[in-house]
Parts: sequence; C-alpha cells; structure tokens
Amino acid sequence: MENQIFQLQYAMDTFYFLVCGALVMWMAAGFSMLEAGLVRAKNTTEILTKNVLLFAIASTAYLVVGYDIMYGGGVFLAGIDGGDTLVADALAASAEAGFDGGSVYSGASDFFFQVVFVATAMSIVSGAVAERMKLSAFAFFAVVMTAFIYPMEGSWTWGGNSVFGLYSLGDDFGFLDFAGSGIVHMAGAAAALAGVILLGARKGKYGANGEVKPIPGANLPLATLGTFILWMGWFGFNGGSVLKLGDMASANAVAMVFLNTNAAAAGGVIGALIIAKILFGKADLTMILNGALAGLVAITAGPDTPSPLVATLIGAAGGVLVVFSIIAMDKFKMDDPVGAISVHGVVGLWGLLAVPLTNSDASFTGQLVGAATIFVWVFVTSFIVWAVLKMVMGIRVTEEEEYAGVDISECGMEAYPEFTNS
Repeated sequence: MENQIFQLQYAMDTFYFLVCGALVMWMAAGFSMLEAGLVRAKNTTEILTKNVLLFAIASTAYLVVGYDIMYGGGVFLAGIDGGDTLVADALAASAEAGFDGGSVYSGASDFFFQVVFVATAMSIVSGAVAERMKLSAFAFFAVVMTAFIYPMEGSWTWGGNSVFGLYSLGDDFGFLDFAGSGIVHMAGAAAALAGVILLGARKGKYGANGEVKPIPGANLPLATLGTFILWMGWFGFNGGSVLKLGDMASANAVAMVFLNTNAAAAGGVIGALIIAKILFGKADLTMILNGALAGLVAITAGPDTPSPLVATLIGAAGGVLVVFSIIAMDKFKMDDPVGAISVHGVVGLWGLLAVPLTNSDASFTGQLVGAATIFVWVFVTSFIVWAVLKMVMGIRVTEEEEYAGVDISECGMEAYPEFTNS
C-alpha cells in the first residue's frame, strides 16, 4: 500500500512538472507575439526568427552542457534518468525510513522544466536588441548564454554551489528566489543591458538635443495577445516551482502561488495605468502591458508567502516602477524597444527585495548580495562575449539595412508584404 501511494505521488508530481513546463514553454509564444507587436513591421520576421532560434539553441546547449554545470549529472553523455532508477531507489529508501511524502519526480521532467527557464532568460535579450542586431551575432551569444553564463549563476543559487569557493548565497546569506525574479529575469536583463550598451540606439531614436523620438510598434493587438499568453504561462513558471502536487499541503501551496501570481499581475496593470495617466494624461497601452509583466516579475521571487492583498501591492509597485524605469532608460539613451531591461531587470531587483517583507527566512542583506552576484556575473561575462563578437564579426547591421528593415537583409522575406515599409 505504501509503495502504491508513493508511486501515485511520483506520477502526480512528474505529470504536474511536465504540464507546468509546457506552460512555461508557451511563454516563448508570448515573447514572440509581444516583441513582434512592439517592433516596426519591417523587422517582424527577424524578431520571430530570433525567438524560434533561441528556443532551439537553449534546448540543445542546456542539454549538452548547461544542465550539467548547473546541477551535475552529465545529461548528454551519461543520459538523463527517466524515472525507473529513481523510483527503485526511492522505494528502497521508503521501505527503510518510512514514506515521508517528500518531493519526487522524474529526472527527465526536472530537466524539461529547467530548460524552458533557460529559454525564458534568453528571450528577454531578444526584445532589447531588436531592430538593429545581426541574427548571427545573436545566435552565437545565445549559445554562450544558455550553455555557460546562465548555468553558472544558476549553480550558485538553485544548484546550491558556492560562488567560486568564496561564499554560498544560500548557506552564508540565506538568499531566496522562489521562481527566478533574479536568477532568470534579472539575469536576462543584465545580458540584454550589456548588449544594448555595445550595440547603441536605433537610428532616429534620439535627437541631437537629447529629445526622445517615439518609434511605435506595428501591431498592438499582437503585443496584447503576447502579454496575455505570458500571463497564462506564468502560472506554470511560479506554480511549477512549488515542485510537487501530490499531497494536501503542496496542493494548497500551488493554489496560493497561482492566486498571488494573478493578483500581482493585476496590481501591475493598475499601478502602471495610474502612473501613465498622471504623467502622460493618457492610458498608454504599452505601459499597461509592461505593467502586467512587471507585476508578474515582481512576485516571482516570493509568490508563496504574501497574502493576496500584499501580492497585489507588490505587483502594483512593480507596475509603477517600470514606467519610471522606461522613462529613465530613454534619458540615458538606452534604447530598449520593448522595455525588457526595465521589466525584467529593475523590477526583478524589486522582486528580490520584496521577499523579506513577507518571508522571515530572507534578509535584505542576503537578497542584495544575491542580486549583486547575479548581475555582476551575467553583465560582465555578457559584455565580454558581446565585445568579442563585435570585434570578430560585428553585432550591428548596416545603416542601410536598418533603414530598409532587417526582415529583408537577415531573412529575405517580409511579415506583411502587402504593406509598404514603415
């Protein structure tokens, strides 16, 4: 009977992991639609190509080497445990120690859940460097990011390893990041920031006197669809990070994480709407969409401990913060067509700092140390990789190609061929 209960929980936890991983994979569609809606029509095909390509690169690079760096196990060469060995070992341990209801799931499902997080981090980069980066340079960077840069900082956090043998973020500082406000989102934003600095702004974005010239996206309905897809996928992102479902306590925890995730997104929308109305006198849809995503990023570090009202407030603060951050980025002439660095970087930091407000196991010092470690590592290594790519092959298309649109120069086709370039 005990073994049957164990195997049932194993099946439920594994199935739950896989379903949540599929939801996170669906976020790739959300990023694709969001970015395709916020770039100009002449750059749509290329941004879609980047999103498909980065997912394939992430899936392969993390399989070959990234997962081994982050967690160990030699996935590619030694093979990944599909479950039979794990079940046999767990049943033997259960017979000796008694079944304790611990988290059990297939090793293959764990890999699948982790690899879609890697792709999410890389997706953040694609929007920030849109409309002027060479597709080949982006692909080379994606390999390094998903095979090495992300897995290294992941090994120091979720992997439980020390930072170059100097200190442990978990044991020494009590750093907590439930589903990745820092580990995934701020890391992706740090890599994007390094690329944006070396890449430079789009032509015509900033005037000689410092004025900002808006470059509207081509398809706001598509951007809105992308936001709702991301909102939906985030339930897998945060909910799956509970890691199991096969007992009452875990089921209740999953329900609370879902509830808080939704509440924070709603709060982000409301916060961004209010600030946009105050600052611009209009209900700016692009700010509202980024407000929803900001609320989701803000709650990701700790969706398990706040009350729903507090989660709403954490999300609302993220929605307010992202509007000011996007404005500040323009003042510093950091051209980010989709606001990715603000949404995932600035608000990702806020998400980490919000954890100690509701979780006594976390401290502001520990969260700051963890945030600094992640940011410095990812930013510096990404800057080096981008700089090498810039020297070796160049990372930016020519001015003529940028003016005509990278769809033609990079992909040889247009997304909207019946319309003239805009």
